[in-house]
Amino acid sequence: MPTRPTRGDPSPLRWLISVELTRHRNNAGLSMSQVAEITGMTKAKLGHLETGRQIQSASDIASLLTAYHVDRDTIDRLVALSERADEAAWWTGSAHAIPEWFRIFAGLERIATREFVFEPLIITGLLQTEPYIRATSMASLLVSAADVGRITEQRLTRTQRLTGDEPLELHAVLTEAAVRMRVGDADVHRAQLAHLVEMAQRPNITIQVLRAEAGYHDAWQGQLILLDFAEVRSIGYSEVVDGAVYLQDPDQVRTCTLIADQLCRLALDPDQSVELLGELADDITD
Repeated sequence: MPTRPTRGDPSPLRWLISVELTRHRNNAGLSMSQVAEITGMTKAKLGHLETGRQIQSASDIASLLTAYHVDRDTIDRLVALSERADEAAWWTGSAHAIPEWFRIFAGLERIATREFVFEPLIITGLLQTEPYIRATSMASLLVSAADVGRITEQRLTRTQRLTGDEPLELHAVLTEAAVRMRVGDADVHRAQLAHLVEMAQRPNITIQVLRAEAGYHDAWQGQLILLDFAEVRSIGYSEVVDGAVYLQDPDQVRTCTLIADQLCRLALDPDQSVELLGELADDITD
């Protein structure tokens, strides 16, 4: 079901594990009282484990999943995920300028293997240049002048996920409106489009541009992101004003996947998209 993180959320890793523990308990058809009786855990502890308010140890995870008759491979994968705490918490110590609800997403993105993103109005954050980031931050009503430098630094750190030893596989569909929108001056805009062309040459990055004449699509409500993980199921994500919504139900994630496939079919293919980005960069006037 959709959830919207609130202030004081748990760490990204604990949140993700809590989602999986709750799902497996529900699939087993067990109440918290029944699980407490089977495992000897108190209902209070079980509740904390399922909300991420308490660190889920490997032994607790294994005990619960065994009680739910989950297969050994799944147990091993979730236990392995619990050992990646430091990696998933890479942004949790950020200053106040980074909202807590976004820190959860950034942590999940850090441990994801693949990301699909549709951005209708702006170039997606992972593909933004430093001047573009700075320009959007300076223009935003939600960012104070004192925080522009800090936010720029944090966003640039996030982009390193595309170029590390185990780079994230990114498939981005951007609307033509998003890549045409002037952010900063002509030089900033031109350099941003050139950066997209350059990043599209990387083997782990696919960029497609969706033109208006492509017609109707089911992502008309806005941004859509899908994160895939090696250890657990995929989740959907979309930002709203001062918050975010996560989609965890398999049927909802399946719907998001169908919409993502639709967008890929409607958009220009990667080669055509790179060609258009180059043409747009050449047409920018001061």
